[in-house]
Amino acid sequence: MSLPLSQLHGHRPAGDIPVAVPAYDRSALGVGIIHFGLGNFHRAHEAMYLDRLLAAGEDPGWGICGVGVMPGDARMRDVLAAQDNLYTLVLKAGDGGLEARVIGSIARFLYAPDDPEAVLRALAAPGTRIVSLTVTEGGYRLPEAADSAGVFALIIAGLARRRAAGIAPFTVLSCDNVPGNGDVARSVVLDCARRSDPALAEWIAAEVAFPNSMVDRITPVTTDADRALVAERLGLEDAWPVVAEPFVQWVVEDHFPAGRPAWERAGVQLVEDVEPYELMKLRLLNAAHQGMAYTGLLRGFTFAHEAAADPVIAGFLHRYLAEARASLEAVPGINLDDYIRQLFIRFTNPAIADTLDRLATDAVNRIPKFVLPAVRDNLAAGRPAGAGALLVAAWAEWVARSPEPGDPLEHEVWTRARNLGEDPLAFLRCEQVFGELANNAIFSEGYIASLEAIRAHGIDAALEGSPE
Repeated sequence: MSLPLSQLHGHRPAGDIPVAVPAYDRSALGVGIIHFGLGNFHRAHEAMYLDRLLAAGEDPGWGICGVGVMPGDARMRDVLAAQDNLYTLVLKAGDGGLEARVIGSIARFLYAPDDPEAVLRALAAPGTRIVSLTVTEGGYRLPEAADSAGVFALIIAGLARRRAAGIAPFTVLSCDNVPGNGDVARSVVLDCARRSDPALAEWIAAEVAFPNSMVDRITPVTTDADRALVAERLGLEDAWPVVAEPFVQWVVEDHFPAGRPAWERAGVQLVEDVEPYELMKLRLLNAAHQGMAYTGLLRGFTFAHEAAADPVIAGFLHRYLAEARASLEAVPGINLDDYIRQLFIRFTNPAIADTLDRLATDAVNRIPKFVLPAVRDNLAAGRPAGAGALLVAAWAEWVARSPEPGDPLEHEVWTRARNLGEDPLAFLRCEQVFGELANNAIFSEGYIASLEAIRAHGIDAALEGSPE
């Protein structure tokens, strides 16, 4: 019989796989970090790193207060309340090996729609020194980001209270897959603040730090099979465990005027400049995910590991990665050949079972950030960009076959994809996504050739005939 996490204190789970459990005094946890968006991604990296530090004797004042603002976050509120804010992190290796740990670094969780004042009090508390966030790429778009009940409005209101009380501001740490995420968060916060209080915006611009960061760990959606595995193999009852790959990398710009945990002791890379690491991840891992998503879906696959292990898709991905790599400069401490080899080990891990549908989500934001910058750099330098053109053509073909979406930008892209028979360049002419790429003869000709090959002979033939 599985042991509920709320009863873990003083007991050991009876599963056949050993589980590390918090040995530190969780009753002593204070809140030093408030995190917006307490999903699987955050719980597989930031909360995990802090749990490592707490286990090593780090100041218990650095506990996390999770905050949810979306309707779906109510379930996280209920799950964590029933589990004493504990959850299980299970790492699945490609050879079937499992490693498990119960994470205890979350001190409390607040659901903003229940009590927005409680969130503001937590943001204004002197002990709160970092506010981190994972709100997805689309969460930084205006006007959505300016929602008076949203994350950025709460952050601004919390900073306003601190300013009025003479309390030093907290540091805002974005952990989203957004290029220059700290710079983007700063821009959104200042833009929203200027709308209501220009003087506050000036204070934020002068006093608040927004370090950039890069996080890398493949973390799929939790399934019922994951819950069953935790119960049967670990002997724990966990309504929302987190499953992730063993690989993890977190690179953070070391700019925390109000202080920070000793993350470097837990394996975090604290650096002066995150950009080289960020570009490596965005243009190689994230872009390759886009490449396998649409080609894999067109070939009828469901999971990322199926697509990555397919010889035709793998061959295309190798060609694409060689093309994207040419747009990168050297990354301190990283051998890019080894990094790419590691990517394929990660991609082909069947235990993770990451879905291609998940990788294909929000492409209108992901393609411009992950794929097109390398395409533009290669075109500007006179280097090949044919594999990038084929990736975009595969996306266009998949969109044309997909149901009508509700998001305005996705709907525009979908409408253009449905008209490709009349105007092959209609898709590329969506300037909000592609800018002026439709006017680049080399790229547009490669895109049209790839699209025609897909439509005339199928994705297999197009991939096999893609540029070397």
